[in-house]
Amino acid sequence: MFGYAGKILHVDLTTGSLDVEEPPEELYRTYLGGSALGLYYLLKNTPAGANPYGPENTMAFMLSGITGAPVAGQSRCTVVAKSPLTGGVGDSQAGGFWPAELKFAGFDGIVVRGTSPKPVYLWINKGKVELRDASHLWGKTTTEVDAILEAELEDKRIEVIQVGPAGEQQVRFAAIMSMANRAHGRTGMGAVMGSKKLKAIAVRGGKKKLPMADPEALRAIVQKTVPLVRGDEDVWGLAKYGTMDITESQSAGGGLPTRNYRSGSFGFDDAKAIGAERYFNEVLRGADTGDQLKQGRDTCYSCAVRCKRVVEAEWHDKAINHESGGPEYETVAMFGSDCGINDPYAIAFASQMCNEYGADTITAGATMAFAIDCYEHGIITAEDTGGIELKWGDADAMMAMLEATLKREGFGTVLADGSAAAARHIGNGAEDFVVASKDQEFPAHMPQVKPSLSVIYAVNPFGADHQSSEHDPMYTPGTIDSWPEKYGKRMADIGLTDPQPADSLNEEKVRYALTTQYAYSAMDTADVCQFVYGPAWQLMGVDDLAGVVTAVTGMETSVDDLITYGRRRLNLLRAFNAREGITRERDTLPKRIYDDPLEDGPNAGATVDRETVAVALDTYYRLAGWDPETGNPPRETLEELDLAWVADELGV
Repeated sequence: MFGYAGKILHVDLTTGSLDVEEPPEELYRTYLGGSALGLYYLLKNTPAGANPYGPENTMAFMLSGITGAPVAGQSRCTVVAKSPLTGGVGDSQAGGFWPAELKFAGFDGIVVRGTSPKPVYLWINKGKVELRDASHLWGKTTTEVDAILEAELEDKRIEVIQVGPAGEQQVRFAAIMSMANRAHGRTGMGAVMGSKKLKAIAVRGGKKKLPMADPEALRAIVQKTVPLVRGDEDVWGLAKYGTMDITESQSAGGGLPTRNYRSGSFGFDDAKAIGAERYFNEVLRGADTGDQLKQGRDTCYSCAVRCKRVVEAEWHDKAINHESGGPEYETVAMFGSDCGINDPYAIAFASQMCNEYGADTITAGATMAFAIDCYEHGIITAEDTGGIELKWGDADAMMAMLEATLKREGFGTVLADGSAAAARHIGNGAEDFVVASKDQEFPAHMPQVKPSLSVIYAVNPFGADHQSSEHDPMYTPGTIDSWPEKYGKRMADIGLTDPQPADSLNEEKVRYALTTQYAYSAMDTADVCQFVYGPAWQLMGVDDLAGVVTAVTGMETSVDDLITYGRRRLNLLRAFNAREGITRERDTLPKRIYDDPLEDGPNAGATVDRETVAVALDTYYRLAGWDPETGNPPRETLEELDLAWVADELGV
């Protein structure tokens, strides 16, 4: 086999045993890697009804066959486990250098079972594996652990993936971090890893070369696409400014979450204050000397886009260090406009705090906005918060509550479970201020402005997620016509040729949402960056991804094959939830989205219509081949995807 290492490491933390599996080639051909392969092990090894914090919850860290290849966007890892945040399936991706390093160390993935009686870390050194005591690392922040392990293992070139203090404390939205700034942020995977007392996995690989089926074919794809980093305005904006490049345009279009989703517009001056240009000119590392493009950007292994921001500044005389990276758009929106804060330095410090403690910035910021909203309406008081007076735009108060939350101190103990669980604890109408689906907070893209997201946020198996489908503006006549050789061709490649008005939610728009969901699901199975590959604005299209998979692994892969991989993974996610008793009843949107009209901005008065969404959900289940009553996959759909064993598991 090409591309794959051909080995999966199995770790039982209860017994301390370490075993290596050499899976049959058919397993790789069926699941490809990444999320789908991880879900295979999760469903096989985690019993129904398992406690997310219990030893029976299996965690899988999975790569794909192209991880480590010399092409942009491939150094990513998927982590799956049962989620403590949603109670259903947990699934999260992150990039950096750790994924490629694990491949070079000789493994395609790691399956972790059990719970260690004491803190441990896993040391993988060029194929050799051992568990080591991590008592001296417990309680340390991510940057501290990186420095300690580099010294202890006498190697500055190791790559470390770890949980911070938030994961140790089982903050439900704790993240798994690498490089102290790449986050497996969503669904609380850090809380699961922390509950197992697995503090870190340190890796050192061997030769940085992957055996490939057709190196020349891969080289041709790379040579075609690398010039587009500067030649394509979409990609160059991402490379220069990072994802925060869209902050001001989102606000101008009325789609920037503001004051806990009460508005979609932060106002011209406030949006500009936290926009990409100000970060670029003031906050990014190198801003004082004018070399932001050199020092203000970081990258993942072998990626030419270099979209990761690097911040170096101060907030209230507290250092914002470049080791902790810098905020993405989601972080800027959730700690910024959603909390009414227009101070980019405060937002960067909040981002650093989350990265040091290991927490998802989307849920953390949204939970702070929820708490401020509750305080403003008298649902919680200073007596509840320990004297912290939460107000829109008060960065000091927000930061104090964030720190208490990440440490599980005072009222932060309540908020550490996320806004949905906190609302159930608080009562008194707090549930009306939650903006979440399946208890996972909404990201910074608003279904009031992007209607197809109302469907995806509701049906997505692991809760609201903005990276599970393409967004509405990419499938409008104006967008397709403006660049037919890019947007038009890429949509046509996946069978989408009838673009719809951006504000529509008809059957064709639902088909668009589902089809692009399959495409994004395929990317999470191939473990590639969605900012590099995709059906719309990215550096490369889905056809290029098919070419990369073929060139590296030797498995002839078409666009249709990738869509099948994506569909198989989506059905595995849904099947796990079905086994946990999660049905269509939880495919819901929060009251705020339906009943609270946006207060100001160009979309003032906008809501999402319940009946329109209900009809769209019926359409979605029909197109997906799922039972319209339960929203779950029936046997015939699973058998069509070579998942008969899953149907047996579900008893359907």
